[in-house]
Amino acid sequence: MTVHAAHLGRYYEDFVVGDVFQHPLGRTISEADNTWFTLLTMNTNQNHFNAHFAARAPVGKIIVNSGLSVAIVLGLSVIDVSQNASMNLGWDEIRLTHPVFVGDTLYAESLVEAARESQSRPYAGIVTCRTRGLNQDGDEVMSWRRSVLVYKRDAPHDKGFFPVAKNGPLA
Repeated sequence: MTVHAAHLGRYYEDFVVGDVFQHPLGRTISEADNTWFTLLTMNTNQNHFNAHFAARAPVGKIIVNSGLSVAIVLGLSVIDVSQNASMNLGWDEIRLTHPVFVGDTLYAESLVEAARESQSRPYAGIVTCRTRGLNQDGDEVMSWRRSVLVYKRDAPHDKGFFPVAKNGPLA
């Protein structure tokens, strides 16, 4: 029997400048997602939760809270960009280029723009990607540049975290 250790994502050595990752999952935004996120974050702009009020605005209907849509696109990119990162180093040039509505499905893709070894942390490298979110129609709804500190393949920090079962191996 072979036990495959818990593992997911890419390491610093896996990033090549110019590569594009089309992240594998999409996420449809529900009315409940938008309402809960808006209320949890104390966003009182009624364009996010009051259909009667939003009908009078230029877009004519509820618009998804941009904090939620950014969080979803970011989350969609984690599996390829930052699953094995120890920290985000920064976001730059965040652009919201097209409105997102309840019922839209978001997708994400990232272009590797730079990769270099960390000078202060020999177990990691710094990867910079341009990420964009697309809706189901292919409209770019947002974009940004993000830098992350990604573990190298031999870094010990993300290894050996899975607990040993007290009642022995699974058989």
